[in-house]
Amino acid sequence: MLEIRDISFSVSDQERDKEKGILEHVSFTLEDNKFVAITGPNGGGKSTLAKIIAGIEKPTEGRIFFDGQDITDWSITDRAKAGISYAFQQPVRFKGVTVFDLINLAAGREISLSGACQYLSEVGLCAKDYINREVNSSLSGGEMKRIEIATVMARGTRLSVFDEPEAGIDLWSFQNLIHVFENMNKERKGSILIISHQERILNTADEILVIAEGKLVKRGSREEVLPGLLQEADGADGCQIWKQGGVK
Repeated sequence: MLEIRDISFSVSDQERDKEKGILEHVSFTLEDNKFVAITGPNGGGKSTLAKIIAGIEKPTEGRIFFDGQDITDWSITDRAKAGISYAFQQPVRFKGVTVFDLINLAAGREISLSGACQYLSEVGLCAKDYINREVNSSLSGGEMKRIEIATVMARGTRLSVFDEPEAGIDLWSFQNLIHVFENMNKERKGSILIISHQERILNTADEILVIAEGKLVKRGSREEVLPGLLQEADGADGCQIWKQGGVK
């Protein structure tokens, strides 16, 4: 279980010579084997929260607990060893490293060629076309997103955090990502936390958290939260937050 306890985060605003608050006293728990989505307006602090969970950023205040252990001061590596995976909004490319190499590194163990191909097949990629490809600029954004998800699946961690997986990809790739997450939800072997603006992803989640202006303003099941979000979006200038119009 993940527990976020009274987390705040601020950065130095040099122009105004003061601290700028990004997150303010956010608290929630994420139970084992749950699919949770975090949504809300741009600039509300969602991605910062994901980075704090992964250990990329350290909170200004508050504590983080994983399975009852205080991991607030743990490094990214220690959190990864404990069972927390993080998928970047823009996946990292590695010139000279093949997709097969990357899946093996992510798994932390020697896996067979057929085993690696299985992970690629699960994210909708033809294994024979990708297994020996370099993880470089020749791969599209959608391909990189699915390869990164394959590496997360290969790791088999207890908590997988995805930061806006739909960002910067085409509609065809988005449709494939939806199917991947739907399958991950059906066959889940751990908890999934997704930062997303997209209705179809939110509609897959067990629970939705809404963060706005650095605060947790709403929380509940998708049946409780999503209808209200869609109603608000229909009458607001920021309606693309919850609709697929944000997908390129």
